[in-house]
Amino acid sequence: MMAALSNSSPWTKLATPSLPFPFLHQSYSSYTSRIFSFRRKFSVNALSQQQSLPVRVRFAPSPTGNLHVGGARTALFNYLFARSKGGKFVLRIEDTDLERSTRESEEAVLRDLTWLGLDWDEGPGVGGDYGPYRQSERNSMYKQYAEKLLQSGQVYRCFCSDEELEKMKKDAKLKKLPPVYTGKWANATDAEVEEELAKGTPYTFRFRVPKGSLKITDLIRGEVSWNLDTLGDFVIMRSNGQPVYNFCVTVDDATMAISHVIRAEEHLPNTLRQALIYKALKFPMPHFAHVSLILAPDRSKLSKRHGATSVGQYREMGYLPEAMNNYLALLGWGDGTENEFFTLDKLVERFTIERVNKSGAVFDSTKLRWMNGQHLRARPSEEVTKLIGERWKTSGFLTVSEGPFVEELINLLKDGIDLITDADKRRSRICHTR
Repeated sequence: MMAALSNSSPWTKLATPSLPFPFLHQSYSSYTSRIFSFRRKFSVNALSQQQSLPVRVRFAPSPTGNLHVGGARTALFNYLFARSKGGKFVLRIEDTDLERSTRESEEAVLRDLTWLGLDWDEGPGVGGDYGPYRQSERNSMYKQYAEKLLQSGQVYRCFCSDEELEKMKKDAKLKKLPPVYTGKWANATDAEVEEELAKGTPYTFRFRVPKGSLKITDLIRGEVSWNLDTLGDFVIMRSNGQPVYNFCVTVDDATMAISHVIRAEEHLPNTLRQALIYKALKFPMPHFAHVSLILAPDRSKLSKRHGATSVGQYREMGYLPEAMNNYLALLGWGDGTENEFFTLDKLVERFTIERVNKSGAVFDSTKLRWMNGQHLRARPSEEVTKLIGERWKTSGFLTVSEGPFVEELINLLKDGIDLITDADKRRSRICHTR
């Protein structure tokens, strides 16, 4: 089902393909003439075509695990950018990895985002005019756009077997060439294609990569360019009918009218394929901004071997959502002052994408703990008392969570703790000395 677009949307005409069904094969001569026209006309400059359109950003997690702190920071930057510009923050679930995606992981991600206070304007549980907001529910749309590209000659059927593709890679390696597709089916005749279809040979849809180079202007990294000769014609639809990630993302971002794509720098290589698909479908190009990775103290990519890395783990350890937001915002951004203490509202007020640093930021758990202490002491006394009292009641230390004794005990220890969980150790010491 196509995404619902209002008639006034600048995307309406671009995002709704008019396709003849069933699809009729073109003659080979008209097909190839369109192919060569596309190759000649391709613009080497893929700068954003958007000018003053409404700001719409998205956070698009894959529900294959917990929300990593790097993903949380990406979500935060998108949220801050949208709120600072009076725009929309969209949540989209990218669950095309059917084997690894689970509803439990999706629910955990939504729970963590809600805990952080990053409320979304459109997405699961909220709805919106551009749904559905799970990729697994948008397959018919991907197939329509793939057929549109096939009809235009910018995509073709590839009947190569896995064995053939593997041989291509080995041959390229022996010749010390990039392991790109050789284009065996790029110029097949109608008769050759019909013969394979009649035999029921499985096929993929391959995107016909034009000649030349491509460059974008990244809002964080500046000009980024690629030589298209090293890419090779790439798959957009698998032989089982499932779309490939880069194709899904492009169609989704375009039909959801996303104006700015703010994501981790590890997605920068994907931008090349996505930009080509944008151009082929005549979609307006969004502005791209690729945020640096979060690094461990040894400057490697932060991973589980360095300790806690998910938002859920830090929540269970007693961290406050406002402290997590504050600390994650400072990993690669600053407002130009010495101030390091920000509430979420203040971050919205001060945030600009221009001040996001393109260098990697080191995750310092000691500083995060210190910052949590600052936010804990900034909370009203009665809130802190309630948090600790409820924790002690849940753990069985107390039968009630409030009262004169509880208040007196908490007042003795609250100024010397950085985490709610620290209150357990301090409580034991105070009770022992008494």
